[in-house]
Amino acid sequence: MTITQVVSVDELKKEAVEKFLQVFPGSSPTVAACAPGRVNLIGEHTDYNDGFVLPMALPQVTVIVGCKSADDVITVVTTSVSTDEPRKVQFPVPTHERPLVPGTPKWANYVKGVVQNFNVAPLSTGFNSVIVSNVPLGGGVSSSASLEVAMFTFLEALTGVKCESLKEKALCCQRAEHQFPGMPCGIMDQFISVMGQRGHALLIDCRSMEGSLVRLDDATVAVLVTNSNVKHELTGSEYPTRRKHCYEAAALLEKKSLRDATMEDLEKANIDDVIIYRRARHVIGEITRTGDATESLKQNDYVTFGKLMVESHNSLRDDYEVSCKELDELVTLATSCDGVFGSRMTGGGFGGCTVTLLKSDVIDTVVEYIKANFDGTATFFVASPSDGACELSL
Repeated sequence: MTITQVVSVDELKKEAVEKFLQVFPGSSPTVAACAPGRVNLIGEHTDYNDGFVLPMALPQVTVIVGCKSADDVITVVTTSVSTDEPRKVQFPVPTHERPLVPGTPKWANYVKGVVQNFNVAPLSTGFNSVIVSNVPLGGGVSSSASLEVAMFTFLEALTGVKCESLKEKALCCQRAEHQFPGMPCGIMDQFISVMGQRGHALLIDCRSMEGSLVRLDDATVAVLVTNSNVKHELTGSEYPTRRKHCYEAAALLEKKSLRDATMEDLEKANIDDVIIYRRARHVIGEITRTGDATESLKQNDYVTFGKLMVESHNSLRDDYEVSCKELDELVTLATSCDGVFGSRMTGGGFGGCTVTLLKSDVIDTVVEYIKANFDGTATFFVASPSDGACELSL
């Protein structure tokens, strides 16, 4: 089938339990948790500029099952073949005198970061766990936040103590990503993974860290995610450099952040550095677009929403320079089809996915057209707005 069918949470949980029984014979998992990936409909590279973002949680999730161990050793196994090896790691429960530190394999740093930052209740013992995920890695749909939030939720289940604030839970997972993988991400990914709700997108104000639900449950429209299958790693220089450019622009405009700046401010400032100017132009425009797009969605004005998506992509391509030829081609192909309202790259960029808003009755036609004409191998799934992280029964 051309469109990938999303494996259910129950099926992933079953796979995780079977792997656990295989890896830890004589032991059975006692707790389980999951957390979703996300697709950002609009509002790219605005979150670390105190701006607005409009993501929705995906039906794809990371599932973790496990139980306490008899000692202070934490053992974590992943079934993902896309991660670096080894796929089984062991490390001690962190203490004040002996904190965890980043290392290899890279995937384990996301787990270690959450364990180190988990301050809801002390970990009295170690634990054995297995991770199973169907969130595409490196696809710009936040497999990292899905893993972090799933691990935090697993630790809540393991200790029997929940974080009092969903906001603090998201912030803890964000700190984990800053400190261990070394990725200075904004708050969006962790927030939506924690707070997503079925049938809704979530408008997040990244300054106040408040979210407001926006209905997205019209059966006549759909959200199509197209994976270019071009992988990206943003821990390199590109992402921190863009972030630095934004802060430099805000300083030149004498603003706390680009959230406070207008296009008029930018034009009046006569910034000599054309790169800094373009980065600021994207962010200021994108913050405005996100607000306008949210209002359009509330009115079921999909035509306007789609136009804003395309404007967002063009700005990310030309001013922020985080797109690539594969993403540009996918957007061009999608927007040339009847019944498509709009399309754009989503996520950090340099590969990954596009997100397309289209009429539900043209999905198959659009997918076949893109597949036949794309100079690469794309994969597709239809994304329905889904719930955020939760504990699972075993």
